[in-house]
Parts: sequence; C-alpha cells; structure tokens
Amino acid sequence: MVLLIFILGALLGILMGGALCVHYLRSEIAADIGPTLERMQNQLDLIESAVNIALAKWYAALRNYPPRPPELPPSKPDDDDEP
Repeated sequence: MVLLIFILGALLGILMGGALCVHYLRSEIAADIGPTLERMQNQLDLIESAVNIALAKWYAALRNYPPRPPELPPSKPDDDDEP
C-alpha cells in the first residue's frame, strides 16, 4: 500500500512538473517571438510604403501625358455595292 502511494505521488509530481514546464516554456516562446514579429511588421510596413510611393510617382508621371484618342477598328468595305 505504501509503495502504491509513492508511485501515485511520483506520477502526480511528474504530471505537475510537466504542466509547469509547459506553462513557462509557452510564455518564454511567446516573449521571444514578440520582438521578431514586431520587426517583421515594421519591414512589411516599409515595403508597403515604398510600393505606395512608387505607385504615386507612376500615376503622377501618367498624368503628364495627354490621353490618347481611342483606336477605331478599320472600317469594312460594303459588299452590297458590288454586283
């Protein structure tokens, strides 16, 4: 009976230790990933702003050119006039 109590205590200790380890491990992983995610978000923001600036310059350059007249398809000769 005493042996059973010691085995049960050891199993409960291992279970509680594992749960505590997982808890602290998850909190440390989340703490380490935060600055990396923030840096990646800043890089994405820089890329987005660079693309926006490039598009704005492109649209501004397009405004300097006069619009082209629409191209009309060539007219087909009338087949009704010929015998």
